[in-house]
Formats: sequence, structure tokens, C-alpha cells
Amino acid sequence: MTDMTERNRTGKAEGDQTAELSTGRRGARRGGGDPGTRGRTTIADGVVEKIAGLAARDVVGVHAMGSGLSRTFGAVRDRVPGGSKAVTRGVKAEVGEVQTALDLEIVVEYGMAIADVARAVRENVVAAVERMTGLEVVEVNIAVSDVKLPDEEEQEEPEPRLQ
Repeated sequence: MTDMTERNRTGKAEGDQTAELSTGRRGARRGGGDPGTRGRTTIADGVVEKIAGLAARDVVGVHAMGSGLSRTFGAVRDRVPGGSKAVTRGVKAEVGEVQTALDLEIVVEYGMAIADVARAVRENVVAAVERMTGLEVVEVNIAVSDVKLPDEEEQEEPEPRLQ
């Protein structure tokens, strides 16, 4: 009778441990803390470089990224089948555990105030990188390597006449 009374009160027999193990009570004690804080997230330099490159290109007055030589090689790479646009061209990132530092090389359009363009690039890059990665951006160094004149043609090869 004692066995039957115990089953009626708890819904399980005295030695029945399986019901207790499958309840949520045991899971709450495992691991400790919020599941979102378990483990470690690392962010590669290339990820931060892509974010910064795209954010810098969004600023009015930025004509291109990188030096003349890197832009020339990039134009060749863009034309190769299977080649992709180098969004990291002109961007170098150093990523630590919680902070990052960036070096950008830009070409500014003629007539734009270089200091204003650099300030806007810095603000846009810092906002984008911090929002998307959670890293603190400690510095964004900007080197203006050229000015795009209105009458300058892009360094493009002529289209081949044969198709």
C-alpha cells in the first residue's frame, strides 16, 4: 500500500528516476549562465576589412579604395572569370579579442573637402564595424593616395573587338 500511495502523490514509483531526468529542472543546473555567453567568438581580420571597405565606399566623395597599383591589379582581377570584386582593397585591419584598428587608403573625388570626407569615412566605418562585430574600434587611420580629377578616364582597357 505504501508503494501505491507514493505513486499517487508524485505520479511515479519510488525508484523511478527517468521522469525526473527528463524534466526541465535538471537542465537548469547544467552549464550555468546564459547560453549566449558560453563559448568564444573570434572574428577574422578579413571580416572586419570587408565591413570597413563597404562602409568607406558608401561615403560621398570616396571615388575608390587603394593605391594606383592595387587598383590596377584589382581591375585585372575583376576581369578574370571567377574573380570577384576586392571589397578589402585599400583596407588593413588588426583585430584583437575586443578591439580593432584599421588603416584605409582612399581616392577622393576632386572638389570634395578631404578633411570632411575623411571624417565621414571614419564615422561610417566605426559605426558599421562596432555595430556588426561588437568590437571597439580604437583607431581608423586614413591615407588619401590620390584625387580623382573630372577629366581623368578610368584605367580601363579597351573592349576587345572580337567576341
